[in-house]
Order: sequence, then C-alpha cells, then structure tokens
Amino acid sequence: MPPEQAGGPGLAVSGPVRATPHPPPHSSAQVTVVRAATTLDLDTRDLHIADAWVNGEEADFTLGFESGALGKQLSVCLPEGTAPGDELEVEVRYRTSPASSALQFLGAGQTAGKAHPFMFSQCQAIHARSMLPCQDTPSVKATYSAALRCPEPLRALMSAVPTGSPEAWEPSPRGPLAAPHAGTATFHFEQRVPVPSYLIAVAVGELRGLDISDRCRVWAEPSVVESARHEFEGTEEFLRTAEEVAGEYVWGRYDLLVLPPSFPYGGMENPCLTFVTPTLLAGDRSLVNVVAHEIAHSWTGNLVTNGSWEHFWLNEGFTVLLERKIIGRLRGEPARQFQASSGFLGLAEAVKLFGEDHNYTRLVPDLSDGADPDDAFSRVPYEKGSYFLSESPPPPPTGALPGTPPGTPRPHRQPRSPPPSPQCTSRRWSGARGSSSRGSSST
Repeated sequence: MPPEQAGGPGLAVSGPVRATPHPPPHSSAQVTVVRAATTLDLDTRDLHIADAWVNGEEADFTLGFESGALGKQLSVCLPEGTAPGDELEVEVRYRTSPASSALQFLGAGQTAGKAHPFMFSQCQAIHARSMLPCQDTPSVKATYSAALRCPEPLRALMSAVPTGSPEAWEPSPRGPLAAPHAGTATFHFEQRVPVPSYLIAVAVGELRGLDISDRCRVWAEPSVVESARHEFEGTEEFLRTAEEVAGEYVWGRYDLLVLPPSFPYGGMENPCLTFVTPTLLAGDRSLVNVVAHEIAHSWTGNLVTNGSWEHFWLNEGFTVLLERKIIGRLRGEPARQFQASSGFLGLAEAVKLFGEDHNYTRLVPDLSDGADPDDAFSRVPYEKGSYFLSESPPPPPTGALPGTPPGTPRPHRQPRSPPPSPQCTSRRWSGARGSSSRGSSST
C-alpha cells in the first residue's frame, strides 16, 4: 500500500509518543479513536516485535506481508467495545535489526576523534518505520518524548529539547529485562510541537556543544567543535532574518550537529537539531548558506508539511523560496539571483538525467505503485516547485553564465533553487535518496 495509506483508519495520535530504549526498547502512544476501529495499524520494516499492550493489558497483534520498501503492517488488536472518542495507551516492545535503514552505526575509525563509535538516524522519507513502529506518513503528526540510555562518555541528542540532566538507568514499566548497566547515562527529550515521523532524529557519540547565541548551539566531536562554532557563527542572524520574513520561530532551540566525516549528506532539517555535513567547514564561511535552507524548513516543511510524498515539492518549493528571501536580505539581490541561476542549471541537469518525459520530472510524481519516495528525490521538487510559486515569471532568457557554454538558459527574475550543490547541501540529491537520506544536498 502507498505510504500515505499505511496508517490505521479510525485512530489519530492525539498525545505524546514516547520511545524509551529499554532492552528491548518500547514505544508507547496515546491515541484517540475517531471512528469505529478494531486495530491500530502501524508501519514497520526490519523490526522484531516482542509484544504489544493496550491500556496496560497485553494485546494480540499481527504482522502483514512484506511489501518492499513499505515493510510490514503491524496491527495491534484493540479492546472489544472500543468506541469513537475513547482514549487508549498503546505500547509496543520491539528490537531494531542490522537491516534498519534509518540507523547508521559508525566505528571509531569513521569518526574525527577515532576514539569512540557514533550512531545517527536518517528517517526521511519512510525510514522511521525501521526505527520504531509508527504511522510513517507526513500526514500524521504527533508530539513525542524520549529517554535514551548510552554508555559514558557518549552523549545522546534528538530532534527535540533536552529536559533535565542525564540520570541513572530507570527500569521498564513492564519490569527490567536486563540488569542496569554501570557507566551509562539516560538522556531525556521532549518535542512539544507535533511533527511527522520522518523528523524524529537521534544521534549518539562523543559530542561537545558550544553556544552561538541564547537559542543556538553547535554540537560536534571535541576536535571539530571550535572550527564548527567559527563556521556557523552567523546562525542567529539567519534565524532572526527568517523570523522577519516568516514570523516567530516556535521550536525553542535551533542547534546544529556536525556529523563525522563519513556522514554522506549535506544537511537535514531535524527540528531543534539540524544535521550538517563536516564538508561545510571550509574555514571561510563560504558554504554556510545551506543553514538558511535548513532554517527555512522550520516554517515550510516542519511546521506546515506536505500531506504525502507525491507532493514533496510543497516542502522544498516553499523552502527554496524562503531560503532565497533570507539570502537576498543578508547578501543582497545579486547573491539571490546567483543562487537562482545555479539552481536553474541544477534543474536542467536533473531533467536531463531522468529524461524529459520521466515520471520523476513531474512536479507531482506518481508513487501509487508503492515506489520508494527516495527514488523520486532530486532537484526537481526544489527548483520546479519554487518556479511554480513565483509570480508567473516569463520564460528565462538565454545567456552565458561563467563557465557555461553560450546559449545556456538562465532565469531572469526567477527565485530560488534547491539546496546548494550536492557536495555541500543536504541529504536528498546524491544517491538513491536524492536529497533525502542518502544524498548530499540540502533538505
């Protein structure tokens, strides 16, 4: 079934989703029944389901057939007599597997410090289902809280606001399934703004944070963090300029996490904690405009989100539009136009790569056959989306840009282009995931 149909009809997440990695980890959700239903249907992929509970009582569950990238549907049976308006607490205990596409585990040798391993997640587009059972579609949003336990001296971060201080191991409500481990700490987080599942993110490693402003901090490995703070020193200015254009920033914190050198993406707009590639650390701040793109997502994409991955252009077209407005205010109109021109060339290259008549060059591609949305990601939704949102610009005139052959079309007054070039942008464009999880462009 298409990802947007993978959730259970008749139930809506109305309260916090809590994920607490006890062994095995468990996730629980408060759901409200909106129409007659006998099961809560969740997306899973490569998860080992131990058991399920509803309102404190063990519940039957079934796993559907394997459906490629969409995985298996987990159906948790609801109590007999469940009626519209009922509020339920549903808990699933499970384990991830080495095949989980959302989680990347790096050995110590793949980090900058070479001393400790590192783990990070990448859930866009439909990879959250391989990290926890959920309704893995952008049309479903929920608040969440989480507790993550990791060995010292490692630190856990999430796309949420930290709450309290790291504390000792706490047993599972169902009773400890393993003895507490010495030398570990539990980190607590809360995301009070409803988010879709693809924006749940986690990272664990040897990390140090340095403040940029009262609400902005950069996190990185100790050997990298000073240069990261220097590079991203202007983050607060980007954020204030975005607020002038789009309104109040509602997420509380805006932190940046510089991933290890093996991180293959340019950037990911996880709420409260943008993931960025270390290749942005040029030393002269020449590549930091990608931060404007990720900050813009705080309004367009994270706050207002496309209902399905076929309409991904709504996320990226509006974000490119807002990103370029930020750049125009801070760097001037020539800088905005230069980015637009560069983006136009990227769009032309993407169309050439796919073929002019390919499904994935459409503003709204057809994914009804259960295709992996990652396969459709490219610069097309960024650039074509931003052009569509422009004030009916005239056809772009021809004219040579530096380094391009004569006659190369370029935009005239048109705005926006997608994330900067693949090598310095974010995670949606290079590789099977385009600008999403396995690429290197900005999301």
